[in-house]
Amino acid sequence: MRKLLLLLAVLVLLPGPVLVAAGTAVVTSATSHAACGPTAVGVPDALTATAADGVTVHLDRVQLAHAATIVNVGARIDGVGRDGVLVALMAALTESRLRMLANTGAYPSSARFPHDGDASDHDSLGLFQMRPAAGWGSVAELMDPQYQARAFFGGPDGPNSGSPRGLLDVPGWQDLPKGAAAQAVEVSAFPDRYAAYEPVARAILAAITRSGADTPASTTDEPAAPASAAARVVFPLPDGAGKRLSGFGYRIHPIFRTTRLHEGTDYAAPPGTPVLAVADGVVSFAGPYTGAGNMIVLDHHVDGQDVSTAYFHLLDGSFLVTDGDQVRAGQQIAGVGSTGDSTGPHLHLEVHPGGFTRPAIDPEPWLVDQAAEPLTEARPATCPAGGGQS
Repeated sequence: MRKLLLLLAVLVLLPGPVLVAAGTAVVTSATSHAACGPTAVGVPDALTATAADGVTVHLDRVQLAHAATIVNVGARIDGVGRDGVLVALMAALTESRLRMLANTGAYPSSARFPHDGDASDHDSLGLFQMRPAAGWGSVAELMDPQYQARAFFGGPDGPNSGSPRGLLDVPGWQDLPKGAAAQAVEVSAFPDRYAAYEPVARAILAAITRSGADTPASTTDEPAAPASAAARVVFPLPDGAGKRLSGFGYRIHPIFRTTRLHEGTDYAAPPGTPVLAVADGVVSFAGPYTGAGNMIVLDHHVDGQDVSTAYFHLLDGSFLVTDGDQVRAGQQIAGVGSTGDSTGPHLHLEVHPGGFTRPAIDPEPWLVDQAAEPLTEARPATCPAGGGQS
């Protein structure tokens, strides 16, 4: 009954519509399941740790956000546990220093996906430097941090069915030294590199799995704090602020005049109208993106499923979050704008189950199915109403 009432309300309302010195405590994305291992509850602004070979390793918020992704993916897979997460962090630290790396020499298309740099190791991609040619996945899949983590862990629910094998596909991996376990998955020509990063991986895990902002980082294995859980989903604009313009589906593009799939829903609103995070989550991308203008992508775990939401055409200078930030449902992340391929100020919202590189679905029934709440918030009073599309 609640969902039916919400659907009627939407149709009426929108008839045409942490840690370390500089860190802060934050809330994780929504979960509706019991964690199988440690779960990230915060992303520090920075972390410095010393590797076993004495090398000092400095990690920024973006790198630590990727670490949080690995931790939270592992938490949802039976059999991974704390040891498996440590192995994965050691592997990603060694292969990419926890950066999502494109490889434009081997795959020019990899530059079209959110990334932290360009590398040139054969045809390797991403956090774990996985190779499409070796069967790890497509370029689009391997440019998705969540997919890479799932592929590394493998197991019966892994994306590659054991070939190439992930950690859970390695017999007796729990009895191996952690560096050797990482090598069993990565099959590197330099097998001894991984062990050096074990102290760094432990420091990361200690930092991002505690919730207290004043808790000092350490390298000890202590029980992880439980993740904060919240199932709330909200509408991405303040109540009454948006007018629906164009829905999901094939249509004539208003600029290019060709038939294209419109992968989201457009809501006209005055420039600067607050754009709200639809659910608890982490910012996986915040910046310019071809066609979308200024774009923010949030990764969530809603109703037992990983899902990304994308917000297009955001106003120049309006970003209130950056890569790696964690947000709460209803938190303002930016303002409505008309950047990119747009004919006027509006929000283009996309929903991608499984991650931003996966196919989009119609946002409107998804919002209804999740019982999205309308939030009341003052709109800018001095701006004219919008009316653009993309």
